[in-house]
Amino acid sequence: MTNGIAAITFVAFLLLYLTGQVDNAAIIAGFIPARVEDGALLAGMTAVPVWLTPISCTLVHANWLHIAFNLFMFVFCGRQVEHVLEKGATLVLYCAGAYGATALQWAIDPHSTNPMVGASGAISAIIATYALLYSQQNVRRIGPLSANLVRALWLAATWIAIQLMIGLVGGFGDLGQIAIAAHIGGFLVGLALTRPLLRWRFRKRPQPLS
Repeated sequence: MTNGIAAITFVAFLLLYLTGQVDNAAIIAGFIPARVEDGALLAGMTAVPVWLTPISCTLVHANWLHIAFNLFMFVFCGRQVEHVLEKGATLVLYCAGAYGATALQWAIDPHSTNPMVGASGAISAIIATYALLYSQQNVRRIGPLSANLVRALWLAATWIAIQLMIGLVGGFGDLGQIAIAAHIGGFLVGLALTRPLLRWRFRKRPQPLS
């Protein structure tokens, strides 16, 4: 599943890049928060339905650096996650991360007309699950909070701090260029879904009668 998603994403970028359609694709298939409420778009242009843009925007990347970094992180973490969750749960995690990313991006600036593109929000969910599955740090419970919850909270706080520092380096005025909120939204979804997906993956199947 990881290899398949990566291949589709790269082929989509390559086709758009070679045909010079990256900018048009960003408008047509990118996630534009303002479209959630009014569905507005440039006159005369046919766009991907707004409810599908959280997925379609993952296929549009701005440049080679953008696609290279995203796919490197996705393949590295995704293959390890898929080794545990297998194909179906990995796909669910990726898609849920994409929707969680765009949901928070919309919540932060619902009237923005800047298209959000790239798979980093969905990949952030994969990174979150990877961090939970392969963390080597010993964590103890704090009061009523279980060790698993404490670990998730520490990971969430660390990820949010990293993203805010990225925003500071780039300048908060440019947050529309770096989808900080999307990265956070996708990561939080990954943290929330890891244990349910693990239970789904390892659920007890009825044994055949002999």
